[in-house]
Amino acid sequence: MASKNNKNKSPQTSVPTMADLADKHICYQESVQCVESEIDFVDTTFTKLRKRKAHSLREDFCGTANTSCEWIKRRKTNTAICVDLDDDVLQWGKDHNIAKLTPEQTKRISVLNDNVMTIQTEPVDIVLAMNFSYWLLKERKLTIEYFKRIHDALVDDGIFFLDAYGGYEAYQELKEKTKQKNFTYIWDQSRYNPINGIAINHIHFKFKDGSKMMKAFTYEWRVWTMPEILDMLSEAGFKATVYWEQADDDGEGNGEFIPETEGDADAGWIAYVVAEKPV
Repeated sequence: MASKNNKNKSPQTSVPTMADLADKHICYQESVQCVESEIDFVDTTFTKLRKRKAHSLREDFCGTANTSCEWIKRRKTNTAICVDLDDDVLQWGKDHNIAKLTPEQTKRISVLNDNVMTIQTEPVDIVLAMNFSYWLLKERKLTIEYFKRIHDALVDDGIFFLDAYGGYEAYQELKEKTKQKNFTYIWDQSRYNPINGIAINHIHFKFKDGSKMMKAFTYEWRVWTMPEILDMLSEAGFKATVYWEQADDDGEGNGEFIPETEGDADAGWIAYVVAEKPV
């Protein structure tokens, strides 16, 4: 409510906008994540490669633990460890995602406010580092150290799943808008330094009433090339394979990823990297 003492303030300014009422984490989950298809890929690929079902998963840089919750729902034998440095976002995930699980499912998920570079957990079948989160480790030496730690965190036949993006648009300063049901998602590549490969990117949300949530999320990370990622994984002891997104009749990505050794020089592409611990 507007202050009675502020005579210059219009009553209209006290009416909350759609941006005021929106929750940035919900907007992120609706526009950036598709945990169902991600877990489909991870679960199916592991089974094909290892000829068994995976049961234990660790989600690094987990954020709201949305992906881990989907994993927990898949089988009664599945367990998940969620790791993130941001206690606030972890709490949001507990309140909004984990709270929706059944009591039995909740017992199978652990949330750890910790650093992926130092944490030690029981060996797991799968480790995830999705949404390009490991790019926050902007130095080659640090990234290889992280990959080595993941190698040690996996069971003997464990698999590390990552994603990556690229294409010549990855190095441009641009904005990309995608319409969702109740808002427009805006990916803003605000700054790219070609000398050190560091990018500063923002996520904004624009709503139907014209209001905006600017810089809801900001990322400063290294835009790694695919050869760099593969080299670092190899140095850490992994055998890595690129799963390239296939295209529909219009040349757009169709959400199907298969192993490839050659890719098209598209303006923008997204791929999974499946890093196996050699058996």
